[in-house]
Amino acid sequence: MDVIICPDESRVGALSAATVAQVAATVGPRVVIGVATGSSPLATYAALAARVDAGKLDLSQASAFALDEYVGLPVDHPESYHDTIRRTVTEPLGIDPSRVYVPDGDPEGLPTAGQRYEAAIEAAGGVDIQILGIGTNGHIGFNEPTSSLSSRTRMTTLTARTRQDNARFFCDNIDEVPQHAVTQGLGTILDARAVVLVAMGEGKAAAVAAAVEGPLTAMCPGSVLQMHPRVTFVVDEAAASLLTMADYYREAHQSRPAWARLDA
Repeated sequence: MDVIICPDESRVGALSAATVAQVAATVGPRVVIGVATGSSPLATYAALAARVDAGKLDLSQASAFALDEYVGLPVDHPESYHDTIRRTVTEPLGIDPSRVYVPDGDPEGLPTAGQRYEAAIEAAGGVDIQILGIGTNGHIGFNEPTSSLSSRTRMTTLTARTRQDNARFFCDNIDEVPQHAVTQGLGTILDARAVVLVAMGEGKAAAVAAAVEGPLTAMCPGSVLQMHPRVTFVVDEAAASLLTMADYYREAHQSRPAWARLDA
């Protein structure tokens, strides 16, 4: 596991985008990217869009798979992840909309939603790099504490804390936040060939510390990433404030040989 500690949000975005671009350059034009929603990845998407606009990155043949979707929100609802991914990923990165996939949150399709999404990921050849954020309670995707560490795509019930955290997207009204979502499972996320997790702010510090340095436990779903062979945490100073090995992570990053450094 690599941990990169950055001075600010802009640098978090630049280095996480460089990680994605590095994988895309290795895989080729048909790279498959796993995309997350929420505030944390926005700086990453902005930095990727800047690369696309500058002609340094072409994602026109890429595929994208969203981590999750609320149950019961129409796909054109401004806070549905179908619409959020369209605004923040598909359009700014120039990805063909027909190659962008979001779980089916329609209640009528729930019995087979997970199975169909797993099949779509498999048909695309698997995810080459998964972008993640992390919740204040350690969730990744909508895998809440006590989720099975080998779980697959399925419907989950959101905790009160997650709904409260997400109420800011619903005019601070928790009653408007859906209680259920369809999410990639922790086992599904671990199948990605590479993972980059971004986190910013003091509010994420406890979750980051638990995921990176705590025990492997279902009570902190993000800790399952300790089992992944190629995962990079890109965090700002505030999110890194509870890491006991922070000085070591800084030293390890600064002492990388030239061939291993990211071109941000």
